[in-house]
Amino acid sequence: MNRLARWARAEWGFLYVTVREALVRRRLRAIPTTLAAMALTALVQVVQNQSWGYGPVQRLGGVRAEDPLWPALLRTPLSLFVPAPDLPVWGALIQILFVFGIAEICLGRPRTLALAYAATLAGTLYARLGIRLGFDSLLGLPASDARVVDTGPSAAVVGLAVYVGWRYGARWTAGAVTAAMAVEVLLKGNLAGKEHLAAIFAVVVLIAVSRLRRSLRRHPGRLAAPAACSPAPDPRRSAPVPVSARARR
Repeated sequence: MNRLARWARAEWGFLYVTVREALVRRRLRAIPTTLAAMALTALVQVVQNQSWGYGPVQRLGGVRAEDPLWPALLRTPLSLFVPAPDLPVWGALIQILFVFGIAEICLGRPRTLALAYAATLAGTLYARLGIRLGFDSLLGLPASDARVVDTGPSAAVVGLAVYVGWRYGARWTAGAVTAAMAVEVLLKGNLAGKEHLAAIFAVVVLIAVSRLRRSLRRHPGRLAAPAACSPAPDPRRSAPVPVSARARR
């Protein structure tokens, strides 16, 4: 039991202290973006279940791989808050509350939103690539997936979980999330699972870039061009002049 407790403290201790201190000090004011995202998701769910609301929601936030690229890119930010039609909305709300809330406290609002959008965008772009590759390819998708409505926060949630796990030393947790997504792809091979892996890949690339930038800041001369070799000084000019010679001058 002590070994398990030590492992849990090493894995989640820093993360737990950071989140707990923020919530104790500021309570719900520590996660305003998360609460706004939950409210927007719940509102969109109510609207799209109305006879008059489904069409406008799909025109503003519905993304399919068969859609033209630029309109799909414009809809991608809102698509994050459109609950997937085949999943219960409470699942999306719980994902946003826990993962977005922890990320907002640990990473800040701008970075959380940027990572969430990057992960969602990676999944959206992968769907187009996968359909172009075809179902026979290892990374491909069947042509029928082009008509699947691709919405919801799951890709953003997966990406944020992996990034926060890496940033706060919960490496086993980040690895477990990645492994779970890989198992989902092996068992189901569906669009959502492969988009989750695409989101993780995008986050791993961002982590690698972040580590490279940090390394360059610590060692700024590592990639600097070597200085040009200066010519050796002329011994006749640099050698001190004897006192007797100065006297004769």
